[in-house]
Amino acid sequence: MTSLARWCLRRRFAVIVLWLLALAGTAAAATCAGKTYTDDYAVPGTESTRATALLEKAFPGEGGDDKIVWHTDRGTVRAAVVEQRMTATLREIAHLPGVDSVTSPYGSEGAHQISRDRHTAYASVAFASATGDPDKAQVKRVVDTARAASDDNLAVALGGTGVGAAEAPGGHLSEIIGVAVAAVVLLVVFGSLAASLLPIATALVGVGTASMGTVLLGHVMNVAEFAPMLGTLIGLGVGIDYALFIVTRHRKGLRQGLPVAIAAERAVATTGRAVVFAGGTVCVALLGMLILRLGFLNGVAIAASLTVVLTVAASVTLLPALLGVIGDRALSRRERRRLALGPRPEAPAGLAARWAAFVERHPKLLGAAAATVMLTLALPTLSLHLGTSDQGNSPASSTTRQAYDMLAEGFGPGVNGPLTLVAPLDGAADRLAFNRLPDTLRHIPGVAAVTPSALNASGDAGVITVVPMTSPQSAATSELVERLRTSVLPRATGGTGPTVHVGGMTAGYDDFAGVILGKLPLFVGTVVGLGCVLLLLAFRSIGIPLKAAAMNLAAVASSFGLIVAVFQWGWGSETLGLGAAGPVEPFLPVVMVAVLFGLSMDYQVFLVSRMYEEWLATRDNRRAVRVGLAETSRVINSAAIIMISVFLAFVLSGDRVIAMFGIGLAAAVALDAFVLRTLLVPALMHMLGGANWWLPGWLERWLPRISIEPAEHAPLPPPVAAPVPPVPARV
Repeated sequence: MTSLARWCLRRRFAVIVLWLLALAGTAAAATCAGKTYTDDYAVPGTESTRATALLEKAFPGEGGDDKIVWHTDRGTVRAAVVEQRMTATLREIAHLPGVDSVTSPYGSEGAHQISRDRHTAYASVAFASATGDPDKAQVKRVVDTARAASDDNLAVALGGTGVGAAEAPGGHLSEIIGVAVAAVVLLVVFGSLAASLLPIATALVGVGTASMGTVLLGHVMNVAEFAPMLGTLIGLGVGIDYALFIVTRHRKGLRQGLPVAIAAERAVATTGRAVVFAGGTVCVALLGMLILRLGFLNGVAIAASLTVVLTVAASVTLLPALLGVIGDRALSRRERRRLALGPRPEAPAGLAARWAAFVERHPKLLGAAAATVMLTLALPTLSLHLGTSDQGNSPASSTTRQAYDMLAEGFGPGVNGPLTLVAPLDGAADRLAFNRLPDTLRHIPGVAAVTPSALNASGDAGVITVVPMTSPQSAATSELVERLRTSVLPRATGGTGPTVHVGGMTAGYDDFAGVILGKLPLFVGTVVGLGCVLLLLAFRSIGIPLKAAAMNLAAVASSFGLIVAVFQWGWGSETLGLGAAGPVEPFLPVVMVAVLFGLSMDYQVFLVSRMYEEWLATRDNRRAVRVGLAETSRVINSAAIIMISVFLAFVLSGDRVIAMFGIGLAAAVALDAFVLRTLLVPALMHMLGGANWWLPGWLERWLPRISIEPAEHAPLPPPVAAPVPPVPARV
């Protein structure tokens, strides 16, 4: 690390130019290639996936769920004034660019598109698109044209996949707010404008390069739509924090009187090594998602890991180059004036030292209080319900939410998530048995409506649509899917008829959530086990890894408790603009466990490494815990405030999934930094005493020795002076 830092300092302008070229090159390539993200929840081998594959093969070209919905309070949708206005509007929309067809409820094919009370109706819209995703500008023009027909008695709204994609907020307001808040915190911490800008610049270059790389990654594998924003969220948080740790150590060296080059070298050689280790643990946790073998999550894992790798690389290469450029301006003017009088020894003092001494005096009381807080916040996790958000969870002001509510009120909540029954048909006997199914299904409890069976042109496949009485996110709808699969359909076909597959949105989400839950214990065990092995190698202790695993799981459980309260129970979700209450995304536990375990390991490494250094020097556990907490708590808390600010800023993105990540990660980091690492962990370490550092003798001899962060007083290689060219002799 010392040689790397020295090389970057000597060639600082070349390093800066190389990073800027990398950013510009990936941005140009990503712009030319375009975005190809996908949100395909299909899991190979599940019944819903087989139903979807059969439907696409037997009924090619059918799809699209976009609708124009209108509702009247006075009169009916059959009133002459309403019918004339909406017929003219639908005719105008049918001739707009990008629209393939419009099916009106006032024609012979759309009689079922008017509700029984005749106050609500809808028209189906099919967009023409060669790529599968309609052009957003064309969709917005359809939305504007349809909504222009509204008046004081006629409400018009639009819903569906294409409309929802066009309505999704754009821009980078959340990133800008997060970076701005981080800059203010850094300026307060450092007191130097130049020093406060370095972590921001480093993180932006690393995250920007990774974000463009994620666009290119989408062309070689499936990458979820939310993956780039999730990577940006993680990258900005860890990137700014990693640079903060290195700049803090560099400034400490400058205050001790070291030259700029040597202070930067020592910062990278000590804290830089801890940054690489911490970044490695984050990547290990993220790449642990690969063991789930879910294509939907593989792209998320690799994209997020790429972001972390590039932010770490920027922290240990670009950052020392920038430190060399700004020189002693990394210190504030007051610090430079004080340094001119001579370096002074720094000892832990102030609030951090007093807090460390307070924890030392009352470890049992404070530890019990911290454990009570974490347990209380984790209790809502027991009622966690996994499912996928739909447009019924959008903000109340959105046109997709208004259309969803109109359809639910007029046609019943199940119309927003119908079930699709698909079967391959082999011969006349299968077709006859399949055609009889609708009569059987209409009498099943929980079924609101059943369409007649429809066969494809060749007659070798059929489809039936079943509308449940309950909403797509209701547990009763999931129970209906299970009942159809296990008892109703096998009994109706007598075991000798066609094999009927149950698909549709609810069935697909249930299958995806079931696979996730089935593999979650393996995933958590793998991630926790790998993290424990890394900490065992670093700190040569049994107790440190076990406490870290327990603390990380506590942070995950407590953050999920808050997610359940806000998003599933709806505590303040509408007020925050996050939409109506609904289930928690099925992939959220996996991604959150990976990210939170990696981020929690960061603080564990930076806190315990200083305690371990003091323990090796003194063999006094009380002093090691007190000194380690006093010297690291301030920088850990500053880093946590920055990360919390960045994560909370993403709540403003308008994306419900990203808002879940933002609130969950912000809560976990706050609890980890202010409750676990500065209260519960040191309290437990005081109570355990020397047992914290116990390791069996046979394991001590067997384990390889690695060092995360060497002690400051350990000798570091001196900088090699550049060769001085000989002075030519004067003739």
